[in-house]
Amino acid sequence: MSTITIDNKEYDFDSLPNDAKAQLASIQFVDSELIRMQAQAAALQTARMAYSKALQELLPKLPESDTVKLN
Repeated sequence: MSTITIDNKEYDFDSLPNDAKAQLASIQFVDSELIRMQAQAAALQTARMAYSKALQELLPKLPESDTVKLN
């Protein structure tokens, strides 16, 4: 017998209706996708910073009073 805790209440997973099991599966899928997408976003942010740094190194140097800001 496996149990699952939802809102601090324990439920026997096997006795849950199939619709509830399907909703739980959907929640697990969404949670795993969110984790995957957060990792992907972190990798993309790192790549963006590297590209920005590489671009800054390729641009001609400006006088100290001038700045370049990338959005």
